[in-house]
Amino acid sequence: MYEYRAPRRDMQFVLHDVLDAEAGIAALGRDDLNRELIDGIMEEGTKFAEEVLSPLNWQGDQEGAVWDNGNVRTPKGYKAAFKAFTAAGWTGTHAPEEYGGQNLPYLASIAAGESFVAGAMAWRMSTGLTEGAVASLYHGGAQAQKDRFISKMVSGEWTGTMCLTEPHCGTDLGLMRTRAVPTGTGAYQLSGTKIFISFGEHDLTDNIVHLVLAKLPDAPVGTRGISLFVVPKRKVSADGTPGERNGVNCERIEHKMGIHGSPTCVMRFEEAEGWLVGAPHGGLAVMFIMMNHARLGVALQGLALAERAWQAAAAYATDRVQGRSLRGPQFADQPADPLHVHPDVRRMLLTIRSLVEGGRVLLYQGYQWQDALDRHPDPAVRKAMEPLVGFLVPVAKAFLTDMAMEATGLAVQVHGGHGFIRDTGVEQLMRDAKITCLYEGTNGVQALDLMGRKVMGTGGASVRAILTEMQRSMEAAGAAGAMVPAVYTAEVRRLGKELAELTAVVAAKAPQDPAEIGAASHDYLNHAAYTLLAWCWWRTLAALPSDAAAEWAEGKRATARFFFERLVPRATAHAAAVRAGAGALMDVPAAALLG
Repeated sequence: MYEYRAPRRDMQFVLHDVLDAEAGIAALGRDDLNRELIDGIMEEGTKFAEEVLSPLNWQGDQEGAVWDNGNVRTPKGYKAAFKAFTAAGWTGTHAPEEYGGQNLPYLASIAAGESFVAGAMAWRMSTGLTEGAVASLYHGGAQAQKDRFISKMVSGEWTGTMCLTEPHCGTDLGLMRTRAVPTGTGAYQLSGTKIFISFGEHDLTDNIVHLVLAKLPDAPVGTRGISLFVVPKRKVSADGTPGERNGVNCERIEHKMGIHGSPTCVMRFEEAEGWLVGAPHGGLAVMFIMMNHARLGVALQGLALAERAWQAAAAYATDRVQGRSLRGPQFADQPADPLHVHPDVRRMLLTIRSLVEGGRVLLYQGYQWQDALDRHPDPAVRKAMEPLVGFLVPVAKAFLTDMAMEATGLAVQVHGGHGFIRDTGVEQLMRDAKITCLYEGTNGVQALDLMGRKVMGTGGASVRAILTEMQRSMEAAGAAGAMVPAVYTAEVRRLGKELAELTAVVAAKAPQDPAEIGAASHDYLNHAAYTLLAWCWWRTLAALPSDAAAEWAEGKRATARFFFERLVPRATAHAAAVRAGAGALMDVPAAALLG
């Protein structure tokens, strides 16, 4: 069983050497957040993850959440960890100061956030969703709603959820049946069933604030008729005092493949008292404040699980001895060589490492852009961030979670048969990783969102913005004296040119057959991801400090070489699939497809 150890050196390198976090955050008007403070936040958060959360990861999986007549008991240790987390102020990291938060940009605490997930992903879900609920209420709710709910959620006295999915509809929210009937007092009565609600019921707090999508009696058909409501588990008076139990009940919790410590609830609303958030029929606009936060958060889950898988695989490949190197014994004083001498084991290790370390640069960059979009004082800068964030969110969510499945699967493979049994803990990482590909919009939905809305829907503006930013950053690094092998520079430029060409290919075909967009979406997203990761590895090499420890720097260079030589060719296959068009998918009759 492996305990998590935060990769502090790599986190600091990405934050300071690659992204210059201190300067970027200062541009947001927060020059109080210097490097020392950013590192201090990282140190405290990673320490909490290692000492408090990591021991809960395996235990929570083994014990799981337990449903008992509508109540849910979380695994042993969850409550104590939650209390310590809230007492330390972590629940208010990004929340507004007027409600007790610290109003930090995401980048200032991203290393801590990654570590919280890597420490115990299932536990972290209890607090992560609350942050998104606070953001939605703060930006979309009425002043009375903010005053009634937010401070209690920021302090950790209450938690929050989002309730979207119903038994008969998932992605197609226009089919939802949950109804909200006005009472004439300003409140509404909500009735319906929601499923897959993480921490919809638990014993960590005595009140839970649900954000619920529902339809009013006069709602238009489809998604244009969806409204958002805030519905607490316990009714709340105007001064924020909780009262009697509302009409909100947990019918059961799901028995799942992974994240056993996180109760996934079926919630039944029976004339539950709630209040409209935002405008009637405008619920999706407010909910997407939370959804976009959640999608970046799920990408972070993928990265964190892959990091933990890397640590487990590297440790096992070091400790386990088996066979001899094909180049002759490397450890003659031992009866066999460690696993890491074997080519195929090295292939697996370097695949995991190159995806994790490149993915960290990509995701931290995404959070830096999100901060600028949310907080930069110059409206022109905020406007410039829109296409960058719009493009990156679906790419990061889909690619980094698919990457987590690959990385955790390879970690199991490195362990051989020992990876398939529970004692090592790596099989849990693989089981936990799968949900990240499914919730907050499946990865197929992310690809369709990228191709349909973010690329074709903008006339390709988002792609041009990304490629322009890549070119700008590389030129700036070169002007500053960065030394990157010319072959890597040429490869990044080739990939960028190819991505632009693929965009044009789909744009030309789509008017004749709209299915071309859906048929290209998966491969287009993955080509975009490898293009962005190649750029991230280029920036990694450009940012290597001249005084870096020789072994550490050599590890970066070797991993970059592996990525460019062994993984970038995957983009060629994705490009070929995009160019192939929709025919091989859509011309197959249903009888031939399913027979």
